[in-house]
Amino acid sequence: MAKSLSFPAYQFQPLINPRYWPLLQRQLLYPYKYPPSHLHRSRLILRNHFPPQCQNPSNPSSPSSTPAHQEEEEQHLEQLKETREALSLFLQEFGVSPEDSVFIASNAPKYANMLVDSVRDLEEWSAWKSGDAGGEEFGELKGFREKVVHMAKVKGDNGKVAFLESIGLNLSSAMNVARYLSKESLPGLIDKVKYMKDIFFTNGDDRILFGKKARRMMMHLSIPIDEDLQQTLSFFEKIEARRGGLDMLGFSDASFRYLVESFPRILSLPIDSHLKPMVQFLESIGISSNRMGNIFLLFPPTILWGAKGIRSRVKAFRNVETVDKSIGKVLVKCPWVLSSGMIENYREILSFFDLEKVPRGSVERAIQSWPHILGCSPGKLKVMVEQFGDLGVRDKKLGQVIATSPQLLLRKPSEFVQVVTFLKDLGFTQDDVGMLLSRCPEIFAASIDNTLRKKIKSLASIGIHEEHLPRVIKKYPEVLVSDFNSTLLPRMKYLMEIGISKRDVAFMVRRFSPLLGYSIDKVLRPKYEFLVQTMEKPVRDVVEYPRYFSHSLEKKIKPRFLVLKRRNIECSLKDMLAKNDEEFNSVFVHSVERMPVKDSPSAD
Repeated sequence: MAKSLSFPAYQFQPLINPRYWPLLQRQLLYPYKYPPSHLHRSRLILRNHFPPQCQNPSNPSSPSSTPAHQEEEEQHLEQLKETREALSLFLQEFGVSPEDSVFIASNAPKYANMLVDSVRDLEEWSAWKSGDAGGEEFGELKGFREKVVHMAKVKGDNGKVAFLESIGLNLSSAMNVARYLSKESLPGLIDKVKYMKDIFFTNGDDRILFGKKARRMMMHLSIPIDEDLQQTLSFFEKIEARRGGLDMLGFSDASFRYLVESFPRILSLPIDSHLKPMVQFLESIGISSNRMGNIFLLFPPTILWGAKGIRSRVKAFRNVETVDKSIGKVLVKCPWVLSSGMIENYREILSFFDLEKVPRGSVERAIQSWPHILGCSPGKLKVMVEQFGDLGVRDKKLGQVIATSPQLLLRKPSEFVQVVTFLKDLGFTQDDVGMLLSRCPEIFAASIDNTLRKKIKSLASIGIHEEHLPRVIKKYPEVLVSDFNSTLLPRMKYLMEIGISKRDVAFMVRRFSPLLGYSIDKVLRPKYEFLVQTMEKPVRDVVEYPRYFSHSLEKKIKPRFLVLKRRNIECSLKDMLAKNDEEFNSVFVHSVERMPVKDSPSAD
């Protein structure tokens, strides 16, 4: 360690009070211990007192463009190059591999500049002072690289600050975080960061979804938050303020530095006794390795909890209700459910739905499918439940709705009312709207402009006009939330390919809209082929009776056709299939013998 430097009083008497000299000496010798602004002011004092040779004496404030200035710049660049090389060798003294040391030295420019400035400052001190043992010790270092290494040793962080800057932290943050890592070896720290990045981040396309998940959790949060959630939100705010915002959460180059700045203690956690057991426990509850980032990046305090802490939270969550089989899926969707506030809110939500006489099973399915509900206060849920009740959807019906579309509970009441009004404007009554909510709640979660209006326009393009909409939608509500280009349009094209005109297809849809929901390969094609090849009927027959495609081919169409064929009876598809077994036997079999077949609503 260099000895303290003494300063001749006569040199600085005009500039500063002598009582500040010891502080100025420490700032120059140990710059990493002081804020950059303090060091900058101290250097200005010295350089104003001893102006550089290349500065224009007649106008000291004007920047110089003399050859001497250019030479100084070239010298500075050369010194930076030497600094990086010296820093790389210095890091290798701690066991860092040559490859890692070169990477760190090349990606810590501010740390390198700080070393260069420190060497320059102490060279100036050596020139200004005389007879000081500390100055002689520094002066005995002959080469610039030796001086750089000396300054790096004096700083005492053993290369950790340079490494932290190389992984994205700014210099001041790196200095702050390094204070937590005094007991860590540099090679161990490098290995730990590599391990964390491998666990927290994936190279898959789903990493772009992390920001979307974070926003969704924040949007639906309406309960008091604990300290863990507060820290998580602060972490999100840091990333949101940068270019790309939360969309960059799943990218290590963009978000890892903020993770470390927000939770610096994670770098002091041992791999073998903390990180690996934590990962193993999460795997044991059904979270695959490529999904770990969903837990650690969306709820970083879990990293500090470790396996023991996470296990206790999972146990507390399970004690509220049994969700053993799906706990892993729940955590991947919303890891915040492990926060103390959400676990307590879970109990309140179950009590609320008990009062509403909603079956527990329906509530559990809703939470497993959409765990963000646990961040919503019972008071806010009550507002939406009352909206459902106004449409006649209560008790068991309410359970069916929330089990199918739990996100409806988090819908803004005003948006829900807008959908109700939109449907009424199409000609639906209050009871009709309640029926649609019970049968296809997804409609009420859809956007009016981006989904519902577009579906109405698409139906109009195939001949389903406004006066037919209530009939078509009531028979097949899913038509409003099905993708037109990938599902509805291909089925219509197939029907036209087998010889049915577009006008007749529209007629069929108006009469029996569920036709648009049947699979081409599993329903439409095999039943069409049986119709024309085996039954030898014209395709025109299905225009008159489109419900033909709703009956089971194996359990109803084939058996009844064989009965009629044996008796040489010709009849329409409607007469053949619309009757139940008793009516069919009475009309066509002319006996009390019952057919060994049953009506089935299946469309196979």
